[in-house]
Amino acid sequence: MLETSARLLRLLSLLQAHREWSGGDLADRLGVTPRTVRRDVDRLRELGYPVNASPGTGGGYQLGVGSEMPPLLLDDDEAVAVAVGLRTAAGQGIEGIGETSVRALSKLEQVLPSRLRRRVGTLNDFTVPMLRGGPGLAAVHPEILTELAAACRDNERLRFEYRNHGGDTSRRTVEPHRLVCTERRWYLVAWDLDRDGWRTFRADRITPKPPHGPRFPPRTPPSEDLAAYVSQGVSNSVYPEQALVRLLVPLADAAREVSPSAGVLEEEGPDTCLLRTGAPSLEVMVIHLALMGFEFEILEPAALADHVRATRDRLTRALDRSPEPG
Repeated sequence: MLETSARLLRLLSLLQAHREWSGGDLADRLGVTPRTVRRDVDRLRELGYPVNASPGTGGGYQLGVGSEMPPLLLDDDEAVAVAVGLRTAAGQGIEGIGETSVRALSKLEQVLPSRLRRRVGTLNDFTVPMLRGGPGLAAVHPEILTELAAACRDNERLRFEYRNHGGDTSRRTVEPHRLVCTERRWYLVAWDLDRDGWRTFRADRITPKPPHGPRFPPRTPPSEDLAAYVSQGVSNSVYPEQALVRLLVPLADAAREVSPSAGVLEEEGPDTCLLRTGAPSLEVMVIHLALMGFEFEILEPAALADHVRATRDRLTRALDRSPEPG
């Protein structure tokens, strides 16, 4: 069936060349017999393609007028949005969807106008997917993503207004390097000129303030693995409290529950793995670890174990004061 479908697509492509083909020529091109060509033409007609046939020695097959594949009727933002969705799906941890999304994205790019194909290609080339996905992305406009990606591609200084976690805004001038996407958010990795160092910015908190420029020579990136670099930053470094714990489950099991923005996992053995994570306080860290649902061992800091014991004692007293079931 797959071979037949591929041959039908090839036959349709030949017929769309706006010339008349003899049955013998088509058979030679497709590597089949003239009888198979006649059957395939009948199949195309059943699918709604008007294939005209001229009898006689000088006759042949020709695709009827008005039967070309229709153009892709998407406006600019819709086309970019489709590409973003396919690119995001390609980075998800869902079996089978990655390869399918890449194929679909490839087909989409073939029928896009050159200016849109350049925008979509830029977004693909300058985006690094994290391995595990989730239900959706933070609200960020496709135009902002493509503007950020274009600045990365062109090595052009970027000016924008940035809103931090508390809602305060500041003006930033950076040398953008790459976009990194995770399950709910997009991040921009860039060299911050005012702070003289690499920084990670949430794309949904960026409001570009053109004009941009001038161009700059690319810097050596902060890490070869930008996904791990951003994961470390958003799950650990931004929090005042960090912890290292041993999860008593294989790495693959932990990875299904721990997203890149919740912590960095490291393989330790066949039945254990290490988790580096952060939280606003050690009390919140205890809740964070408990809700993962895994058995664990605290490696550092030692004060985290004291908070776990305090939480255990508080819960035990609550149970002692509560009535027995039934």
